Order: sequence, then structure tokens, then C-alpha cells
Amino acid sequence: MSKEKQRREALIYHAKPQPGKIKVVPTKPYATQRDLALAYSPGVAEPCLEIEKNKNEVYRYTAKGNVVAVISNGTAVLGLGNIGPEASKPVMEGKSLLFKIFADIDGIDIELDTEDVDKFVETVKIIAPTFGGINLEDIKAPEAFEIERRLKEELDIPVMHDDQHGTAIISAAALLNALELANKKIEDVTIVISGAGAAAVSCTRLYKAFGARAKNIVMLDSKGVIRADRKSLSDEKKEFATGRKIDTLEEAMKNADVFIGLSIADIVSPQMLKSMAKNPIVFAMANPNPEIAYDLACKTRDDIIMATGRSDNPNQVNNVLGFPFIFRGALDVKATKINEAMKMAAVRALADLTKEPVPEQVNITYDTKRLTFGKDYIIPKPFDPRLITKIPPAVAKAAMDSGVARTPIEDWGQYEEELYQRSGNDNKIVRSLHNRARVNPKRIVFAEAELLDVIKAAQIVHDEGIAHPILLGNEETIKKHKRELDFDAEVPIIDPRSESSNAIRTMYADKLWQSRKRKGETRYSARVNMGKRNYFGSMMLLEGDADGMISGYSRSYPKVLKPVFEVLGKAAGVTKAATVNIMATERGPLFLADTSVNINPNAEELAEISLMTANLAKTFGFTPVVALLSYANFGSSNHPHARKVREAVRILHEQHPNLIVDGEIQTDFALEQELCKNNFPFSKLAGRKVNCFVFPNLESANITYKLLKGLNDADSIGPIMLGLRRSAHILQLGASVEEMVNMTAVAVIDAQEREKRRKAKTEKQTKQS
Repeated sequence: MSKEKQRREALIYHAKPQPGKIKVVPTKPYATQRDLALAYSPGVAEPCLEIEKNKNEVYRYTAKGNVVAVISNGTAVLGLGNIGPEASKPVMEGKSLLFKIFADIDGIDIELDTEDVDKFVETVKIIAPTFGGINLEDIKAPEAFEIERRLKEELDIPVMHDDQHGTAIISAAALLNALELANKKIEDVTIVISGAGAAAVSCTRLYKAFGARAKNIVMLDSKGVIRADRKSLSDEKKEFATGRKIDTLEEAMKNADVFIGLSIADIVSPQMLKSMAKNPIVFAMANPNPEIAYDLACKTRDDIIMATGRSDNPNQVNNVLGFPFIFRGALDVKATKINEAMKMAAVRALADLTKEPVPEQVNITYDTKRLTFGKDYIIPKPFDPRLITKIPPAVAKAAMDSGVARTPIEDWGQYEEELYQRSGNDNKIVRSLHNRARVNPKRIVFAEAELLDVIKAAQIVHDEGIAHPILLGNEETIKKHKRELDFDAEVPIIDPRSESSNAIRTMYADKLWQSRKRKGETRYSARVNMGKRNYFGSMMLLEGDADGMISGYSRSYPKVLKPVFEVLGKAAGVTKAATVNIMATERGPLFLADTSVNINPNAEELAEISLMTANLAKTFGFTPVVALLSYANFGSSNHPHARKVREAVRILHEQHPNLIVDGEIQTDFALEQELCKNNFPFSKLAGRKVNCFVFPNLESANITYKLLKGLNDADSIGPIMLGLRRSAHILQLGASVEEMVNMTAVAVIDAQEREKRRKAKTEKQTKQS
């Protein structure tokens, strides 16, 4: 993607459909006069009086305990420098967004128009009663040190400057694990710190807290090695000045065990790496480009343990692993501060989590067979769902042990369940889909590429590295739309009706006729059909000329389904193809079937649909818990509609006893764990969180998913086609660009999984022969 195109997309993203990235929504009913009388006058007076008696009651009656202020003066914003408070607001809104999606914390951005330390501190102190915590952000050094120190001393709520401590906590966890792998002790290693800003100072202090010795540390700034005999050093630099008679990074790197880069790109040479000690640890964390490129470093030293700040390399030191969860733990015990004990607890929890077995959901997201503790995995991945249940409890316990917790946690099991519920996972599945597709993008046919929105989707998946699009349609029309969108990438454009496609169209037509000549297909009709894009695209998949296909934006579902079924047909062993829509909801992803194909499936077909839905959930890394829905509960009705669902459950219990599936059951009992447990304790669903819902017919499934989508503003991914011979997926008529992008990612993942199965089958056959 060109810089200009990226610039325009970023501006549109922030401006539309409404400006900004965050909003305030009510958490209490407000529909009636009674509700409003309780929310405001006269009812609101009662909590006010209770808080007047005891200030700590503010946590009970207001949102204070879950609100963090993200405060900046815009003096050190990312790589942009001192851009002022207004210009820093998009970054602070972005930080607030991360607080919400990773830890369910309500972040409120506040930009202060002052560079005066006293005014900054006084302003924050005045507004502090509103908040449960203060996250300082993008404030230049050395003022940042003074501002944080004073606020921590003068306020009774958690205060943390994430630019300093976030990087320190994540890199310290990675360092402890890297040292273990290198069989070295932190008190013995020589550490070179490139950079002397807020993050570098905080990192070094935290490393010392874990045992690193001052005499073994060399810090460099833009002038070179910070030596004790240099004049006019700041207090922070004096703290880390070395007595060694060296001046350059090259000299400092000789026989060093650890390099910590928090400076600028490409300042470490291969020669410097070669001069380091055995099993060197290199954290090149400059962004966007590290102090030495990951591939170059690994090529130079095969014994290196390397981390960067980039997501496209192993071992990403990413602050999002820390700040949401540290504040979550601090808020949940109403801590008066974030102290060293809490930061160190977060470090240990992150380091320990890396050594635990990784959930399959994480392996799938990052397209790896099995992430295990080692050189390429010394720190957890940002999309690890365990982070919210591991880091906050460690931080909360440290707050309690160190005496800064106002409200100790008594039931840790209940707390962990509350944290899991906070994780929501509403949009995480979308991010997971995109990330997984990017690992191994596939060739995806866009069968309706003459339409502008379809080309927009193709452009996004190309620019984001999700897929390699193939555009079907009139070449002149497609190129015109590409010019309108500045989509200048060279991607294949195929017009099935053009003269240049005669040869392949004839070949495809013959293939279609051969496969369907006893089903009413003539040579002539096959040639005519192969001029139609859905037939042509489907045949591309069958012949291996593409890996997947997306269609249906402009045509009704049955009209697209017919050519796909005729060309591709059902996979081996499948009686009925079906579709699933994944609904991204606050309770997590819900898999709904069958939403588009089978009008009134019988018991055997429902059982097959249930099994395919469960397998899809497994593909995306979720343990399927399947409810077969009905208007009845476990034999309460003997109507044929209820009996067929009951029979489907019997088949599944008999043939797949290890699958967590039950029914027939009403929707409310399937959704409410305790309701099901109290009324039907014998059910396999009792006390479990159902994530797969199989409906008795097409009407109920299709209506339900569209109601969820329309009323709850839930993202819908689908319909995902199950049971075909190739990865072909049909959109709902008029799908949005975003929905087409998501479905493309699904098509890519589907193709990836098919490729894995083919390889596994080939390997098995090779071994047997």
C-alpha cells in the first residue's frame, strides 16, 4: 500500500461514520420515567449522600473503579515528536480503545495544553477524583519522570507512565526467559542499553530490580557511551553512567551478553553481533525498524535469541501485553498505586505463562503446529486469551501482599471467571481471522469484480496481505474502478467471455460436460455456462487454478449456489452441505447453523450439520459446545418438529459420545448456564457456555442471525459454506465491504486447512508405501 493511500484510509477511518474511536454508552435502564428519576433527580441524591459519608463508596455507586484517564500533553507522540495536545488526541483515543478491547476498562482521553510540570501535576490532581487510575502517555523526558514521581506520591490511585514501564515489564519478562534458555544468570551478564529515554531508564531500573548489576550495565545516548566522567549529565543518566573507558557502541558490544535497543534503526552491524558473547540476547525494539533487522541478525548468529517490536517477527515486545492487564488487576483491588512489587509480579506472570502449554486457539491464530517455550517463543502472543486471567490476578495479589489494596480479593476462582467474562471476545475472532490468513495468503477469485465495492474488498485483502485476489469480469470496467480507487497493484484480471479466455473456457466447458453429461448438461450449455463467472470461477477452483472463491454480492443466494454446487459438488462423505454464520458478540463468538441452505433438514441431516458446525468451531480454535434448539425442552413435546431434534441428538450421542452436544432445548436455557444447570442437571450442557447453536430449520436460523446482526449491531461472518469439495463461499446479497473482507479471510483459512489435510494424507500414504 502506498503512503498516500494509507494516509487517506487512516483519515477516513478516523472521520467516518462518526468522528473518533470511542463513545460513552449507558449501563443502566433509561426507557421509563422511573428509570430517569433513579438515574438523575431525585433518586441520584441517595448515592451522593452515601458517598459524602464515606468517600470509598464512590467505587460502589459510580463507574470510577473501571475508568482510567489516558493523559498526555502531546510532547513525545510516537515518532512524531512534540505535536501538541490536540494532535495527540487520536493516539490517546487509540490507547483508550486498547484498554477496552483487551481488559474491558473504560479509558477516557485527556489532553493537557501545558508543558509546565507544576501545571500538569496540579491539573491531574484536581481531576483525579473522577478516575480509578491514571495512564500517562507520550510525555517527553525528563519531565515525564518528574510528573510520574510526583503524581504517584500525591495521589491515592494507580498512576503509570506506560511509555516507561510497559516496555520495561514486557522486555523484562522476555529477558528472564531468554537468560534461562541461554543458561545465564542476570547478575552475571553484561548488558548494553542503546537509548537513554524514559523507556530505557525504566527498563534498566527494572532489570536491576531482578538482579542485574550496575557495574555490568553500559547505557548509550546519541553522544555515545554515558560515562561517569562526562559533564552535565541529568540525574537519570548519572544513575547509569559507567566507569569503563569506552565511547562507542562497537566497543560496548564486545563480549556483551545482552543488547537492549530503544534507539534508532540499523545502528547494530553484523560485526558487532559477532563480537558478542556466546548465546547473545538481542532485543532490537526501535520502531518501526529495529536496530538490526531480524533476518540479518539470525543469519549472522545462529545462537542468537532475538526479540523486536514488530509483529512480523517472533518474540514481539508489545506493550499491549502489559498495560491493560496491569491496570485491570490494580483497579479490581482498588489499589492506591502501582508499585514495584506489582510490576515485578506482572513480569513473572508473563514469563511463566510463556512456559505453559499454549491453547490451540493461539496456535491456530498464528498458524503454527505448536508454540513451545524456546528461542522463537520467549514472550506470550498478544492474542493469547489467557492473558486476562493470568496477569491481573498476579498484579492484584502483589497489591494485596504489598499493602496497597483497598479491597482484597477473597474468591480467586470467581475472580478468574469474572475476568474471563470481561474478555468478551466480540471482535477478537475477526482479528484472529485476518492474522491467520496473513500467515499463508491464498489465491481467491472475486467473481463479481465489475462492482466497485467488490474491488474495494479485493484491494483491502491485497493491501493487508490477507489474500491474492483474482478479479473476474470485464477488464475495461475493472481497470476503470481500480483507477478510481488508486488500486495500482498488478493482480490477475480474467474476463471469461473475452477472446483471450477462449482456450481455457473451452477446456473448462469440456470438464463440466464430462462431469454432468448424464445430468442434463450438453456441450452447448456447458460452453454457455462457462461464460458465466460463477461457473468459471468454480471451475478454476476445481482445476487448481485458484484456491478459493467469493461471490453473491449482487445476486440472490440460490442463483449463486446452483453453479457452485454443479461444478464443485459435495466433499467425500458429506450428505448435505450447510452454512454457518459466526456472530461476534459480547459473550464471545456464536456459531449458528444452518443459515442459508437446508430448508427443513431431517434428524440425520441435523446430526451431520451439527458435526460440521462443531468441526468448524474447532478449526477456529474453540472447544465446541453444541445446542440443538427447539421450542421444547428434553421431551416436553411429542410433536414431529421436536422429535426430529431429539432423534438428531440421539444419533450424535451414539456416534460421537465425546462431543459436548445436547437438546432438544429452548434458546434461553441454552444461553443461561445456571438456568440450564438448575432445571436440567443431567444435560451435557449444564453449567457450560454454549457456542454452537443448531436450528431446526432454515427459517429460524436465518431470521435469528439477521435479528442479532440488525438489533445488536453484532458482526456476522458468513454464511460459511461447509461440505463442498473446495473453498467456495457465497455472500449475502448486498454484503458490506467489511463483510466481504472477513469472508475472504475465511476462504483463505478454509483453503489453508484443506492444504494441510492433503499434505497430511500424502505423508501418511508415503509412509505406508
